[in-house]
Amino acid sequence: MELIYAAMLLHKAGKKVDESGVKKVLEAAGVKTDESRVKALVAALADVDIEKAIKEAAVPMAAPVAASAPAAPQAGKKEEKKKEEKPSEEAAAAGLAGLFG
Repeated sequence: MELIYAAMLLHKAGKKVDESGVKKVLEAAGVKTDESRVKALVAALADVDIEKAIKEAAVPMAAPVAASAPAAPQAGKKEEKKKEEKPSEEAAAAGLAGLFG
């Protein structure tokens, strides 16, 4: 995961995501680098538009609740409460996996 963070940090800083840059970021964070993993990451990101991938992977926020008061329930019928669906952490993580191929 730290490799992806390093790549995203370089991208956000406007730097080229290359082997030396990723290594420097990891070393500055005190993380031991694995040459093969760094090379694999850089190769996987070679043809990826990171900015586009970030926008596509973003989880949309729930729509704001309507300002008007809810309608009164009709006599004889039970009001059904709708379960509000929130994206789970697993769904968000799955979206992040799509960022890099």
